[in-house]
Amino acid sequence: MAPAATQSQDVRLERLSVRAAETPPAQCQSACCCTPVLKRPMLERNTATAHSAASGRSAYSIGTDGMQSEDGSTTAPELGENIDAATFEQILEMDDDEEEREFSKSIVYDFFTQAVGTFEKMDSNLEKRDLAQLSALGHFLKGSSATLGLTKVKDSCEKIQHFGAHKDASGIEDEPDDDTCLKNCKTTIEQAKKEFAEVEVVLRRFYREEGS
Repeated sequence: MAPAATQSQDVRLERLSVRAAETPPAQCQSACCCTPVLKRPMLERNTATAHSAASGRSAYSIGTDGMQSEDGSTTAPELGENIDAATFEQILEMDDDEEEREFSKSIVYDFFTQAVGTFEKMDSNLEKRDLAQLSALGHFLKGSSATLGLTKVKDSCEKIQHFGAHKDASGIEDEPDDDTCLKNCKTTIEQAKKEFAEVEVVLRRFYREEGS
């Protein structure tokens, strides 16, 4: 990539990261869990993109089914109710090549890995009955999913954050009983896993690599 293109890409990445971090939750006491997914080292521009694009174009691919605005510019595809198209389009805008979309793909696929690892940690901390860690993990994954526009995953992770902090789903009312909080966390973690699985299928299909 030419130096000018790299600089332009970095500027767009920085602006998106700033927007994602503008309104951190009041309860946050950890710098790492407030860091937007795009600012984490694992998601830097030069992260290895091991997942090569499959041949051909999917029906979800921008530019193949007439998904253009009146001025001729491409718009985000219909990704379903689990993904906010406007937010996801900001990620797509950082791609240099709309055919391969290697940059946005690296961000999304790194999130897949991050989410799976976080859910594993949640399961482990459920067994340990560690509500504080469950709250921190919920907060962490909430920020990452919000950056990509994964609205339902984000909402569920926010509830996990609240339950782990001895609150109700809204984060307003106190819930002093550990067993109730753990039960709520377990139920919501399972819900979040299902929501994640749904968006993973949609996004893999968008990047022409539908998972098995």
